[in-house]
Parts: sequence; C-alpha cells; structure tokens
Amino acid sequence: MYIERLQLANFKNYEELDVEFSNNVNCLVGNNGVGKTNLLDALYYLSFCKSYFNPVDSQNIRLGGDFFAIHGHYRMDDIQSNDTATVSCTLQKGQSKKLKFNKKACTTFAEHIGRIPLVIVTPSDQNLIMGGSEVRRKFIDGIISQVDKVYLRHLLDYQKALDQRNRLLKQFYENRYFEEDSIAVWDEQLVRNGEPIVAARRTFLDEFCPLFEKYYFLIHPDAPNSEPPTIVYESQFGETLPSMEEQLRSSYRRDAQVQYTTIGPHKEDLQFGIGDFPAKRFGSQGQQKTFLLALKLAQFEYIQAHTATKPILLLDDIFDKLDMQRVSQLVLLVGSDRFGQVFITDTQQGRVESIFMQAPDMPHKIFRVEKSKLIVESQK
Repeated sequence: MYIERLQLANFKNYEELDVEFSNNVNCLVGNNGVGKTNLLDALYYLSFCKSYFNPVDSQNIRLGGDFFAIHGHYRMDDIQSNDTATVSCTLQKGQSKKLKFNKKACTTFAEHIGRIPLVIVTPSDQNLIMGGSEVRRKFIDGIISQVDKVYLRHLLDYQKALDQRNRLLKQFYENRYFEEDSIAVWDEQLVRNGEPIVAARRTFLDEFCPLFEKYYFLIHPDAPNSEPPTIVYESQFGETLPSMEEQLRSSYRRDAQVQYTTIGPHKEDLQFGIGDFPAKRFGSQGQQKTFLLALKLAQFEYIQAHTATKPILLLDDIFDKLDMQRVSQLVLLVGSDRFGQVFITDTQQGRVESIFMQAPDMPHKIFRVEKSKLIVESQK
C-alpha cells in the first residue's frame, strides 16, 4: 500500500498543493520552516484523523483561510493491483471535522484507524524516553489499536468509565460524602475493560521486544552485546498481586482524597534501558536516537505482520545526532524490500544524494521544498 497523490488546500503553510510520489523512497529537502514537516503531518491526518503535532484542528488552517482540505489517493495492495482508495479529511471553521473513505463519510474516526497503517518518527519522539509515563502508554496503545479493533474499543470504554469515576470522586470531595455503591458501578466497567488491556499489552511486548532488539543492532551493528536495549513493563497487576477489582476497592480512601483514580492500566509504564541502566539517565544522544529508531522500525514490522500491509513510514529530521555510517545504514535498510513507501525530510540535499549513490538502483524521488512548493530534483 502506498499514496500515489496528495492534494492540499489551506493546510498549514500550503495554500494549494498537488503532488505525486514514488512508491518507494521520497526525500523532502530544504531549509527549516519551509513546510517539510507540515507535509508529513498531512499524511498523518489521513491515517489517524488528527495532527501529530498540534491537537487543535482549527490551528492547522492556513492563516487567513476558513477551511482546510487534505485528499490522498492510495494504491491499496501491490503495484500490480488496481485497488485504489481516496481518503479526505476536511475542516470548516465553526464546524466538525469530516473524514471520508472512498467518498463515504465515516460515522466515527475509530472505524478508520488501521485502514491506512502509518509509522512516524520525529525529533519530538525523544519524549518517549525523557517524558512521562503517559507518552509511553500512548505509544504501545497506538500500535495495538492499529491492528486490534477490540483493544481500541476496550481503550475507549475504559477512558469513558475512568472519566465518570473521576468526576464522581470530585463530587464526593466537594460535597464531603462518599457513596460506595455509586463508585462500584464504575469499578465494574474499569475491570471489564482494564483487565483485557493489561493482558493485551503483555502479549504485545512478548512479540515486540525481540523485533525491537533486532533493529537496534541492525542500525547500530557495532553496539556491544553487553549493552542490549531493554523494555520492561511496569504493571500494578500480576499473578502474585491483588486483582484490579481488589486494588480499586482498597484505594477508595486514597482516591477520595486526591480526587482521581490511582489504580488501573492508565497508571502503568514502560522502563527503557541500555544494559543495566535507564536509557533516560545514562544513554548518550546517539544511543537514545538509535533506541527510538529501533522502537519505530519494530512498530513497522509488528503492524505489517498483523495486517499483511506495509505501513507508510515517515522519518522527519531524524539524522541529527547520528553519524554518517548509521544514517546510511538506516536509509539502505528502510529502502529495502522489507519496507514499503518511505518519506524522509532533511535539510542537507547533499547528504541524501550521497546515500543514493551507494544504492543507485533504489527507486526514489528527491523533492526540494521552497516557499510551500515541491520541486522534483531527481528521481529514479
């Protein structure tokens, strides 16, 4: 699966754009601030019905405009297939965002998740290592949700029940009373949806971690075997621990005091390590960058294995803090047959061109981005 053509109107800094892409590697080169990342964000919108960078949809309308429109034309299977699809995401000021798949309106955005698998890597992903637990939970939840609709439904229902329980706890605090029967109704909903979430995360990591370690050493083949990358799931629940239902009940007093739910899969975390040390505190910038890239490439392979579709891969300004050997290793890797369509942004055209000189047979297009316009510099 790949996107053949992208059309934009009034999206961020693009007043109008109509561009056709290579089904293999596409490189967007140009100075900072010319719109390279904005174009990747448009592709992200077509997969997830939202921006990766700005959660306020109205702020993605071009300055002075009153709407934006993003249209993607996709080839859904292999290159010999005639199966095509069109995805459109539009927003008019003062109205709700709309998404259409093959000109048919989607009743919910959730039904579209997973149709156009996509993996994005950006400098902001550093938050996966340096940020709080919520970022890491969203990472694994986002991967599983692209391949498992039942999991996505459990997540949505769990969040609704959690919001209701927290609202009730706040009311109890403000009115100086506690009603156990009322809170137990939401406990039941949390347990019903939370236990499958925890189980699915454990199953996911059992499969994901070997993929992650494989890509770490592919990108950084000279990394010492004594410093393997590790991912540990920090959970409040397990065979030797009290059940979720028991822990929720025993947390009533504490939850009532702090006015929110302190027990559940929404409080769990992943511990990232290199060797015996936390990657957050002891990993060098190069090690952390390699760690993040390995996470995202493992995400790609996991989604491909569960959907029989190669996701679109977006690599936004990811060469900083990597030496040229690892840059070349990465581009040659993602340009190989194991991956599908790839988009790469970079400020240095010469660096990109030198990599393709090492792989002269690799199909690609290099676009120079200038003043919100894309100019084809070279293609094969």
